[in-house]
Parts: sequence; C-alpha cells; structure tokens
Amino acid sequence: MIASERILTRKGHELFFVGPPLLQGPLPAFFYFSLGGEESLLLDPFNLPAVHLQQLPLRIFSMTLPFHEESEDKHTAIAKWAEEMAQGKTPLQDFLTQAHEALLDLLEEGVITHIATGGLSRGGFIATHLAALEPRIKAVLGLAPMTDLSVLRDFEAINHLESVKALSLSLLAPKLTHTHIRFYIGNRDIAVGTAACFSFIETLANVAFEARVRSPHVELFISPSIGHRGHGTPAHIFAEGAHWIGQQLHLL
Repeated sequence: MIASERILTRKGHELFFVGPPLLQGPLPAFFYFSLGGEESLLLDPFNLPAVHLQQLPLRIFSMTLPFHEESEDKHTAIAKWAEEMAQGKTPLQDFLTQAHEALLDLLEEGVITHIATGGLSRGGFIATHLAALEPRIKAVLGLAPMTDLSVLRDFEAINHLESVKALSLSLLAPKLTHTHIRFYIGNRDIAVGTAACFSFIETLANVAFEARVRSPHVELFISPSIGHRGHGTPAHIFAEGAHWIGQQLHLL
C-alpha cells in the first residue's frame, strides 16, 4: 500500500505526492489529476496510475480539483463549475494558474526534471490544459478524458457562453504540438463524448502536421465502453497508460 505526503510550495499551493522524499534531489515527475489531491493518489481505482508507477524512480504529484475537497460532494463538482461560470467566475482558469505556479515552484526548487501530466476524466482535461501552459511538459495521458465542456450534461444550460467554448481542448492545439499525447476512451462514452474526444485528437494531429510535425505524436485508443454512461476505464488501460508514462519519462 502506498502512502502520500502533503507539501506546500513557496507560493502556498497544496500538493500531495508519492515517491522518494524531496530531499533525495531532482527526479522525473508525473502530475496526475482525478479528484481530491490525496484521493487521486490513494483511492482505488482512481489511483491505479500511481500504483503501477510506484516502483519507478519518480514522484507523482496531485492537487485537489475545484469543489473536490473532503467537505464537498465530488458527484456535484462539475455542476458547481457550471454554476460558477454562469456567474462569470473562472474556477478552472484559477485552478490552472495555481497548478502551473506549483509546478514552477518545484522546478525552481530543483526537485523535478522531466515532466508528464495525466488524468482521469475531468483530470485529463486539466492535465491537457496544463501542458498547453507549460512547454516543458513532454507527455500527456488522458483516461476517458473530458475535452469539451459544452457537450457535458451539467453545462447544457450555458454551453452557448463564450467562456465555456473557450476552454475546449481543440483551441489549445497550436500550444500542444511540442508534446506527446495518448488518450483512451470508450466507444460510446456519453458522459464526456467519444466524438468530442476524437475531434480534439484529429484537430491536434492536423495542426501539428501543418506546423511541419510530419508524424505527430498523438494517439487515441478506443475500446468497448464500460461503466455508467460508458464512462468507465478498465484496469488494463490504467496499466497500459502508466507504462506509457514510464516510457515517456525515460524510465522504462
């Protein structure tokens, strides 16, 4: 059983991580998002990437997504994102700013080297946005990733807002040609949209090609849907994705 450690960065951002102590010096880092920071690393099955990677010489970091604190109901978190955005607030942009600052703090402190990001569902959405903000992120893993808020049931009433449309991953494509991306999704995921996921990957591949990346490192694996609304992720895909991250960080 793995255990996590809680730290505060120089700017006061709370992070949880598993792996060797920070005093042991710089190591590759995988920033993984799913639910609360500690839950993402310790709660089965959300923590399976951390479980599969724990034997490698790296640190796996996580942060608590908006409205995923212990006092909150994670099942209503997406609806609360929509409620906030309907009021003109920016919960996701604010979180991404904090996550990027935390990553920069760790780089300045010299405790991380090669960097990859990843996440499950809403966490995959965050991980991809973070990679667009930070060019030193060289790989992104998305497991049943959310790619477009406007297709979500909780955003149906406000999917016409420009602030919602502006967060679509497809608009980030020009800022992601530097990174390797691998997404996994079910063939009938009606929670985050199989078609929306494919559209993003297709857009990214085309934009990379137009930027003279002749063989874009962009992959999408579609498998039979499982779970509620086809939004589950099988155990073997968690394992495959974790192995790929290990390869991208030059540890396998």
